[in-house]
Amino acid sequence: MEAGAPQPDSERALARRAAHTRTVKRRRRVALSGLVAVLALAIAGIVGLGGGAPKARDPTPAKKEATAKPAAKRERCLAPYHVESAPILEYHVISQAPAGAPYPLLYVSPKLFAAQMEALAAAGYHAVTLDQLWDNWHRHKRLPCGKPIVISFDNGYETQFQYAAPVLAKLGWAGVENLQLYGLDWANGGISHHEIRELVKQGWELDTQGWDHADLVTQTASGLHLQIVDARRKLRRWFHVPVNWFCYPSGQYDPTVIDALEAAGFRGSSSEYYGWASVRDDPYALPRLEVHPTLSGPALVQQVAAMRDDPPPGDSYVS
Repeated sequence: MEAGAPQPDSERALARRAAHTRTVKRRRRVALSGLVAVLALAIAGIVGLGGGAPKARDPTPAKKEATAKPAAKRERCLAPYHVESAPILEYHVISQAPAGAPYPLLYVSPKLFAAQMEALAAAGYHAVTLDQLWDNWHRHKRLPCGKPIVISFDNGYETQFQYAAPVLAKLGWAGVENLQLYGLDWANGGISHHEIRELVKQGWELDTQGWDHADLVTQTASGLHLQIVDARRKLRRWFHVPVNWFCYPSGQYDPTVIDALEAAGFRGSSSEYYGWASVRDDPYALPRLEVHPTLSGPALVQQVAAMRDDPPPGDSYVS
């Protein structure tokens, strides 16, 4: 492991902390509104919300790998150029939550997922990747016609290939897979290398959540190197894709983690803040909306639109 990993007392880290203290009150107000909504759901009988990835294996029998077929033809229409902002959606397991699942809010049934995607398409959205957004922000690239939205999937569950990929392919859309390399093998619901290659063929973007979904804030310098540098190198070698973006496991990060991501060459990373991602945001704290099974298609469209004008998270971090 590299001994020169950024230390928490570096000048850059100190500067970031100073900026953080100016924005933390605003971040907490935004987070509080989301917490109130979650508490309301819990009162209604929905319990077990957690920041980590669910570990229970989906009991639904696996379908054939061929269920996710490449889209016949990509959307060719390009919108006139202007700098876009976009919501980023966060999904985990695309399945009905089994009885006793520790985190039932992280499951969205295949039927509901399809309804949500159809509702977004009917509202004029078109899925793009984070790399496409980056090119729009920094390279003056046009995006496909329609309102851009990023559909991201965490951890690498096989149900994302089985049930989400065919829905997106039917719409001519591509998703973003935030893959953890280990700790979620096939026996526990993990996607296979063959299935990941199929997603890449369909235009999906492959990014990472690190080696094994570890809390990055608690890592030593060598631990951060494993989770960030080694994880990226291995994914690039396995799948021959750039892996330009990171996704914080459970949303946890601090200035030292950001410094390590910058040093490793990542363009940015996604958090769990509430709002739309824009070129004005800190690229290492892009907001996302975690999608729960309580949202119908129309309700998701309304929530996505409602959070557009929320203040950006700025250069803040989870302490």
